Amino acid sequence: MTREELDIAAALRPRLPSPLLPVPDERFARHGVRLLLKREDLIHPDLPGNKWRKLALNLRVAEGRPVLTFGGAYSNHLRATAAAGRLLGFPTIGVVRGDELATRPLNPSLSRCAADGMRLVFVDRATYRAKDDRQVLARILDLSSAGDAYVVPEGGSNALAVRGCVELGRELRGLADVVGVACGTGGTLAGLAAGLGDDQRALGFPVLKGGFLADAVRGLQTEAFGGQAGHWSLDERFHCGGYARTTPELHAFAEDFESRHGLPVERVYVAKMLLGLTTLAEEGAFARGTTVVAVITGDEDSRPRPTD
Repeated sequence: MTREELDIAAALRPRLPSPLLPVPDERFARHGVRLLLKREDLIHPDLPGNKWRKLALNLRVAEGRPVLTFGGAYSNHLRATAAAGRLLGFPTIGVVRGDELATRPLNPSLSRCAADGMRLVFVDRATYRAKDDRQVLARILDLSSAGDAYVVPEGGSNALAVRGCVELGRELRGLADVVGVACGTGGTLAGLAAGLGDDQRALGFPVLKGGFLADAVRGLQTEAFGGQAGHWSLDERFHCGGYARTTPELHAFAEDFESRHGLPVERVYVAKMLLGLTTLAEEGAFARGTTVVAVITGDEDSRPRPTD
């Protein structure tokens, strides 16, 4: 851990390394595969999972300036950023996709952001889609009266976030053959793969449809490391229709996993990843003797509201 990471860690006291727990599951065991859960959701009560790893270095670079970032009405990233602002004492601004009137009264996710001191700025969807354009971003900053705010992209995924997620891979060196993780913007997968050993591979399960994520991961790795790092691949079969969308089959799978293992399963990210790994095990995709780690990046309480 770098000195910069230690400074933030001293203030927030994350639980690192996150616990790695064996989970006996006959759907894996009958194929000679061992399943472990990497409980990233237990790192910090307000910055669980990949949120801690992606924000820590960004917050160090921000050096107490206001932090402006982006998200939808149920964004876990906005909630984590707002919580970090409260805990570390810096202002936060959340640029929210959608009409403010359509979100009033504020949903529980945005209400928590506001309670933690985040100033919410609502922009229309066309503006939000173009937020990476310099001129559009300048207008958003002006609209937000953000001044010298430090800008963190949607989902927190930038080169610093990717470097922060490298430690997740390092914590798993020598402990797994395959590591599965749900993917939104691709930053966690990009860093995880770079931190694993040469004999390990990371397997990402996109929660959005569209087939764009491979390019995003390659771009993030190039930004962070100068090129592709580690062994990784994507399985795009388990998005269940797109972000925050679920199916009756996904709910049934998640409820069954919960009853088997006593672990609440967040539906938008974690359930899709677990379904993907279980399906692959039952398809015989893993050789006998393989140890598979499922990265649990969020808990049931932090999930956005899914739609069927």
